[in-house]
Amino acid sequence: MPTQIGVFIPIGNNGWLISTTSPQYKPSFELNKHIVQRAEHYGFDFALSMIKLRGFGGKAEFWDYNLESFTLMAGLAAVTSKIKLFASSAILTLPPALVARMAATIDSIAPGRFGINIVTGWQAAEYEQMSIWPGNAYFGYRYEYATEYVKVMKELWATGVSNFKGKHFTMNDCKMLPKPSDEIKIVAAGSSGRGMEFAAEFADFNFVMGAGINSPTQIGPTCGRLVDAVAKTGRDVGTYALFMLIAEETEEEARAKWNLYREGADVDALAWMADQGSKDTKADAHASIKLAAASEGQVNFNQGTLVGTYAKIAEMLDEVADIPGMKGIMLTFDDFPKGIDKFGEKIQPLMKSRSHITNA
Repeated sequence: MPTQIGVFIPIGNNGWLISTTSPQYKPSFELNKHIVQRAEHYGFDFALSMIKLRGFGGKAEFWDYNLESFTLMAGLAAVTSKIKLFASSAILTLPPALVARMAATIDSIAPGRFGINIVTGWQAAEYEQMSIWPGNAYFGYRYEYATEYVKVMKELWATGVSNFKGKHFTMNDCKMLPKPSDEIKIVAAGSSGRGMEFAAEFADFNFVMGAGINSPTQIGPTCGRLVDAVAKTGRDVGTYALFMLIAEETEEEARAKWNLYREGADVDALAWMADQGSKDTKADAHASIKLAAASEGQVNFNQGTLVGTYAKIAEMLDEVADIPGMKGIMLTFDDFPKGIDKFGEKIQPLMKSRSHITNA
């Protein structure tokens, strides 16, 4: 089956490199519109935007500047025609009935092209600043909270009314019309055991982060755990892998860039991330933030890095595509406008797993 390709768009400043020597830029609608339209031009299957409500600071002010996910994707829905769009819901900030209606609205702009990424939350400071953090005990029940959240939305989308009664949410003849024109796909990003169970039961796709440098198959065991979890639910849930590409004509040029970014590592921002990630004291060894903190280089957030020539990166991406349970790969770039064109023109044509795509 052809491998889907997506782009994790730069809704926050400086993309995913926590460095003072990487490209420095602020997010904007025009930047993200350019990237998503180029992605659509090259036959990308989807684009996803995160939701981040407080950055990590440091000299690079990492993620201190961020757009809002749903409003951004609504704008992008109006200027695209084919690509699937995923917005992210920080579930502690918005009621599920309101998010269900927001999704139906964007589906009206882009029928059949919209989905939601469920963000349970790991950085307490994002919510403490608004006095909505439930306390660190939330880490222990966040997937139960997310389960009720998704059940409410799915009920409203399916029937237009919800009378759901749960521990965290109570609906009393809650109405929502019009219903969306097509199924709203759900994305999760669980790596812990409990996160995998949630994805297997309620999501359509589950993101897992790549690991290390030029280690495309290192995520194989994580993908295998999702395959095992899905076997228990009997649902069709596939893995999306997350990787950053740093591609150049020569190996030396690509490595020089990566080394430059690592030399400029923003130690203060990285320390903030580590401190925030340590607050979930009961997180298992597979939890995303634990893996991010242990990543080699530790300058690109929450993903593995593929560094090299166009041919080498194409080969490594094909290795990812061959992992059992893999449905797609979501990409970030050190320099998004240049990187997406390099992928579309230089890398994708060399990928066996993307042989069905003909460049426009």
